[in-house]
Formats: sequence, C-alpha cells, structure tokens
Amino acid sequence: MAQSKISIASLASLLLLALTITIEAKPKQQKQTNIVFYMHDWETGHNVTAVAVAGLPNKPWKALAFGTLFVIDDDLTVDVDRNSTQIGRAHGLYVYSALDGSDCHMLLSLVFTSKEYNGSTLEIQGADRLFQKSREVSVVSGTGKFRLARGYATLETAFLDLPNSNAILKWNVTVFHY
Repeated sequence: MAQSKISIASLASLLLLALTITIEAKPKQQKQTNIVFYMHDWETGHNVTAVAVAGLPNKPWKALAFGTLFVIDDDLTVDVDRNSTQIGRAHGLYVYSALDGSDCHMLLSLVFTSKEYNGSTLEIQGADRLFQKSREVSVVSGTGKFRLARGYATLETAFLDLPNSNAILKWNVTVFHY
C-alpha cells in the first residue's frame, strides 16, 4: 500500500512538473524572409559554372537535351550584372527531364556568403518550366538563419544566350523559418 502511495505521489509530481514546463515554454515565432537575387548559369566561355556530366548514350550532352545532367556552382549576385556583389553560390544539379527539353528538374543548395546570411543555406527542389515567363520551385529546407525553412521561389529568365547555353535567372524567394 505504501509503495502505491509513493508511486501515485511521484506520478502526480511529474505531471505537475510537466504541466509547469509546458505552460512556461514559449514557441519561437515564425519569420518570413524575402530575398531577390540573380543566378548566373554559364555553360560556355569565361568562368564556366555548369558542366554536363551525364546524358543519353550516343546523343549530345547539352542544354535542352532530354536526360542531360548538369552539375553547377553558379554565382548568386545582387544584380543582373555578372560583376555585381556576390551574395552566395548555387551548388547542385539539374537534369533535363522532359522529352521536348521544356522542363529542367533542379536540386540545389543556395549557399549564402553575404554578411547577413553568411553560412546559411536554402534547399531547392522542383521543375523549372524553362519556357514559361515566370515559374515556381519549392524551398524544402534550410540551415543557419533559415533553419526549418519552407517556401517557394519564383524564377524569371533575365538573360538567355541559347546558342552558347548561358543564362541569368532572377530569383524571388519567400521563406518561412524560425
């Protein structure tokens, strides 16, 4: 009998402690951040940042060719000018995943190097519907200042040199994070 009283008293104490902690715990407030920048994707010329690493057998590995896989290390800048201030880099890959070359599936880490977001990342995944004026991809995660991020990015082509496979994309990113 004494043992059951101790157990009930212990259980009641633990329950009271858990209730106190729950009441005192304040969840972090979710923040919304909007960032606009430009991604410079250069497949030819000076300072190449995107390289085809795989593709269909006996077919050319190039932009817009179904099955071509690119690895990238693209500059992220504050302006469309390739020499403007760099805020980070886009590391990852994309593959042309539509038979007609109209979709490019992206898996990217946006690695920020600017003062405000230095060391933070955003993880991107989705279909870049290349020939649409504006298109959306998902922000599926983040680190650093963007821990537990979720959101979306709208992309627009700011510059396109199709014969040389060079492009500049304007990114408008909206993320919710803690």
